[in-house]
Amino acid sequence: MTTEETIKELLLDESSHPEAFQLILKEYKERLYFLIRKIVIDHDDTDDVLQEAFIKIWKNLKKFRGDASLYTWLYRIGTNEALTFLRRRKDARNMSMDENPELMNLFESGSSTFHITGDDIEIALQKAVLQLPEKQRIVFNLKYFEHMTYEEISEVTETSVGGLKANYHSAKKKIEDILGKR
Repeated sequence: MTTEETIKELLLDESSHPEAFQLILKEYKERLYFLIRKIVIDHDDTDDVLQEAFIKIWKNLKKFRGDASLYTWLYRIGTNEALTFLRRRKDARNMSMDENPELMNLFESGSSTFHITGDDIEIALQKAVLQLPEKQRIVFNLKYFEHMTYEEISEVTETSVGGLKANYHSAKKKIEDILGKR
């Protein structure tokens, strides 16, 4: 039995919700952290948003019906919490590298704040992704880095598959253009 199946089974009985929540934390905390981090960028903000996401997950465990994948349900909550955070911080919503020289300096210095351990290509890709509009950045991150299907992304973002494909291909084109100018 997979961890997700175990968690779903535990969620059937409300008395076992604490155990299910502990398994959710163990299995998905790191993945949700990196999902949220790719949306809100800053580590401290990510921690705050992650905490809010897990509070919402705990409060809504009894609402999980099991007809959707647990993974996509958790990602939807994490994504929605990150988007809510960005909406509250208008200055972060449309952040570009030009408007935020400190962010550019962190990338150029190879700061461990961003947990980037890759080479110049990875850093260039991350810089390019940061220049995308919010919706395209989220779709690109979920498809490219999280390897989610369009159907899973549709569940997370509550966007049509056709719209997601358009966003992803626009994001890819913009990234290719940005990286081509290097």
